Amino acid sequence: MDVKTVCLGLLTFGEASGYDLKKHFEASFDHFFSTGFGSIYPALAALAEDGLASCTAVPQAGRPDRKVYRITPAGEAALRETLATCEPAHKVRSELLAVLYFSNLIPPKRVKALLDAQLAVMGQGLVRMKRTGCPGEHEWPNSVRFVQGFGIALLEAAAAYTVRNRHLLDSPPARRAAGKARRSAA
Repeated sequence: MDVKTVCLGLLTFGEASGYDLKKHFEASFDHFFSTGFGSIYPALAALAEDGLASCTAVPQAGRPDRKVYRITPAGEAALRETLATCEPAHKVRSELLAVLYFSNLIPPKRVKALLDAQLAVMGQGLVRMKRTGCPGEHEWPNSVRFVQGFGIALLEAAAAYTVRNRHLLDSPPARRAAGKARRSAA
């Protein structure tokens, strides 16, 4: 599934600007489908160009016009077709975990800094997901609440695991040196 498909899906909740969709991504999607303005705005433009969404420019005092998008009947049909036929995979990609996998090769101070930073990011994500401030949030269907709750549960579990188990990444220098010596001897 791509950004355009997710944007179409979000437009089924009602008209929205790119900024509105970014807030919705942050509130409900970041834990499994992270994206930014650099992907959302081109996706919306492509959807409008393909006739899957319409765009209305709304004048704003002292600022550029706000572009508000709505899903079209063709867009809804395309979305339903994609949802009915795609074979979704559940993948987690984490550069942090890739680095931590090899944490025995980096200074403990760096490992500590990475873990502290990740715990802060998780905390910010939890706050954002629990208090979204998204327009129309009270009208979200239960499917959105399920996915949002799933994300909250993942972040809470990941944060708790990190706090409880960060000691596993504490690799005393002597142990790392012994591992390095074994590798050199081989």
